[in-house]
This record gives sequence, structure tokens and C-alpha cells, in this order.
Amino acid sequence: MSLVPARMVAAQASADALTAQLTTWFETTSRSAPGQWGVAIADQTGSMLWSVNPHQPLVPASTVKLFTTGFARSVLGGAARRSTRVVGMGGVDPETGAWVGSWALELNGDPTLERAQGSGPTLYDLALQLASAGIRKLNGPLQVQSADGPATAIYPAAWSERHRGRLFAPPVGPLTVHENIVWITVRPGTKVGHRARLVETAPEGITSLVTVTATTEAGRRTRLGLSRRQDGGWIVTGTIGVRASPRRLTAVASNPKVVLNAVWGSALARAGISWNRAPTIGAPPEGEPQILAEVASAPLDSLASEINRRSLNLGAELLLQWAGGRDKAPERLTRHVLDVIGSSEGVYLTDGSGLSYDDRVSPSAFIAYLAKFPATAAGQNFPQLLPANGTGTLRRLNTGFPGEGVVRAKTGTLGQVSTVVGYLGGANGVLLVTLMYNGSRPWAARQAQWNLFRELGADGIVIPADSAPPPPVQLGGDEDGRPAWIGDGTPAADSSATD
Repeated sequence: MSLVPARMVAAQASADALTAQLTTWFETTSRSAPGQWGVAIADQTGSMLWSVNPHQPLVPASTVKLFTTGFARSVLGGAARRSTRVVGMGGVDPETGAWVGSWALELNGDPTLERAQGSGPTLYDLALQLASAGIRKLNGPLQVQSADGPATAIYPAAWSERHRGRLFAPPVGPLTVHENIVWITVRPGTKVGHRARLVETAPEGITSLVTVTATTEAGRRTRLGLSRRQDGGWIVTGTIGVRASPRRLTAVASNPKVVLNAVWGSALARAGISWNRAPTIGAPPEGEPQILAEVASAPLDSLASEINRRSLNLGAELLLQWAGGRDKAPERLTRHVLDVIGSSEGVYLTDGSGLSYDDRVSPSAFIAYLAKFPATAAGQNFPQLLPANGTGTLRRLNTGFPGEGVVRAKTGTLGQVSTVVGYLGGANGVLLVTLMYNGSRPWAARQAQWNLFRELGADGIVIPADSAPPPPVQLGGDEDGRPAWIGDGTPAADSSATD
């Protein structure tokens, strides 16, 4: 009689217990949230432990962002930064401090430019650099460019019309300032009948774009609204109670250049630089443009962590454009995923954020990516770029675990979609988890998904960071380390419909 090692018996018992646990969970869940389910649970090598419809492509929603993160890392490297510059040809008149020649702002789609609370690079930083170089006067209207084409901001073609222009879906492109949304804070006037007072704006410097017609009334009741001015600014309407606290109103900047113009003018004035916006007369100077001032974003890994934590659609689309260019980037993203998982099917992506209803991914494709991408040259510490339990879009998972970081996962939510994809640390190793639901009960599905994570992670362990140094990352086949579709100027280096 042959003896079976005790550890094999224990492993089989553990697998049987997991199967029973998952079967019971799904029987209950499929009744509370009927619809299309795709479930895949695997060990850290990607070997499937339990599944339901693992090869059925479903709408993934914002879980697409983990693919976008991996793609951007593979192309650019985790240390890459996005630059914003003032470029020009000419020189400074030493007597007047005027810049004699042409100049332009170069915006390249830094999602943190003019970010609220001063946590990102600002146009004021650029203005101070100009002042330090002796520039005291600029002439000519604002010219805006980017390193890889026109400095525009548009809605991705794959986004639904009903999403475009909502706070979670602003215009996307190199022309991005304060995430292409504005905050306007007002407080009541000193007396009933007085006009409400503008307290603060974000980005700073757009007070000229805000008209307040709202009035103060008795009590605390507040009914405020925002309407558009013809010049791209906003009008605050309605009433605010004299005893009410300050109220913040938020709007999408559908014409970001108007905002940029105002913020740049304010930044120059604060730096002591006068700006005559009238067109200049004369032939433009000859020669190559020079960088007059420059600021840079945080490293890509830092950007990706925040984008995933907040599920920032704008940020994900900007990462995709940065890594994949502005032409056929979703196709490049799809090819990246298929190459990593070693398959020719199960993935069809039309955007980088997952806001598109046309995206399709199978649970098995997610599992393969979670297993294989960390083993690639660009995959070092990939799980650490996803939100931990109790943070960001996983804030509901703040109880029931031994600590923060037992779960590293990305959620996805649309009108009839609820998905959670990621890693779960366990005593016997890391589990790879994909829970996808398409149907009419997304809220019930999400509660069931949370419950399963709590059950599986009750005795879990915090997922450790990789201890080995990251291997060198191949940035592309061109001599300058950039793929052919990225222009020469590219640096080498929540109520929401989706989360």
C-alpha cells in the first residue's frame, strides 16, 4: 500500500473546502443577482481552481484600467514622467525684460497639472521659471501645442453620448488642466437679499470666468445651480441660506482652452510678468525652439496608483494616449494583453478606461494576465499599483481582513455591470480572483462580490511587494527608446458611472 504525503492530503482538503465554499456562494449569489456571471478563481500560477463561464467575454467596465496600467508600464517604464513646458524662439530684451520672438505652452496630457490642493505641477511654477530667467513681459495670444500633435481635448469615440460631459467623463487629450473640471465655491452674503460671494475656485485663477447671480435668503436652505456663459465661463444661480455653510459646485470644462487662458494669465500676473495678448506683427524668428520653462508629473507608477485608486477615467485615457499614441491606441492595448496572456481571443478593448460598453474580456483572460504580467520585465510589483482593501474604490472592504493589503484589486461599475478583478493574499499563497457580472442587479452583485472577498480573506495575509530589483524595461525599438508612434517631444523617461 502506498502512502500519500500528509501535505498532499491537506492540500486536497483545502481545495475541496474552497470548492464547497465557492459553490455555496454562487448558488446564493445567482439567486440574489440573476444575470450573466463569469467567475474564475486561480492560484498564483494561473491554474484554475474554480470557475463559472470562464471563457465568456463580458463587459469589464473599469477593470480595463489594470490592463492600461500594465501597457503603459511596458512601453514607458514606471519612472516615466509627463512634461509641461513653455517653448519659444527668440530672446529676452535685457532693457525691458520683454521676450522678443515666439512662444507657446506645450501641454502633453499630464493628469496632475493644476491638480487641486496644490499636489501637482502648476502653470505658476512655469511662470516663476520665466521670471527667474529675466522675462518680465510676453506678447501675443496664447498658442498651445503638444509634442505629438494638436493640443486638443475631445471625448473618446467609444464613450457613450450619455456619459460624455459628466464629471467622470470630461474631454480627454493633451489639453488637460485640473482634470478638465472646475470647482466653484460660494458662501452666503452678509445679509438676506445680498448676492452670494465667490470664495474659491479650482483651478486657481478662473474668477474672471465666474459670474455669481445667486442671492442670499433666510435660513439654511440652499438651491444653487450652474449655467454656461457664452464665452465658456459659468454663472452661479439660485439661492443660498444666510446661515448655510459654503457650497462647492462642480462642472466639466467642455472648452479647456478657456480655462487654460485664464489660469495662465493669473499665473503670469502673480509671477510679475505682464502679458499683452494682442497679435504680434512681424516675421517669426528662425531657429529651433528652446525650452524656456518645464515642469513634470510624478512618475508613471505614482500616476497609475492614483488613477486606479480613484478609478479616474480621464487619467486612464491619458495613460493610454501616452503609451499608445492617439491613433489606434485601443488596438495596441488589446494586442499587448493578448501577447501577455498568450492567446488570440477573449479580449476586445475600445478605450483605456473601461467606460465603453463595447469592451469585452473573459474571466480567464483576466486570470492569465494577473498571473503572467508580474513575471514580465515591466511587471515588478504590479499588484501594488492596484487599490488595497479599505482604500479608494475598495473602501467598502475596510473590515473583515487582518490588515490593509490582503486584497489588491480593481473594481468596475456601469449601469448593468459589476466586476472585481485582482489578487487576494492567503496562507497557502495568493489567489487570483475575477468576478464579473452583467445584468440588471449590479448593486446586489457587488454586495455578493464583497462578501466573497471577506470570506476568502478572513484569514489572509498582506500581499508582499517583490523583493528583487526590477529588471531593465525595454522602452521600444527606436534608437531614442520610444515606439514609432510617439513623437520626438514625448519624455522617455466620484459620483461616478464607473469605478
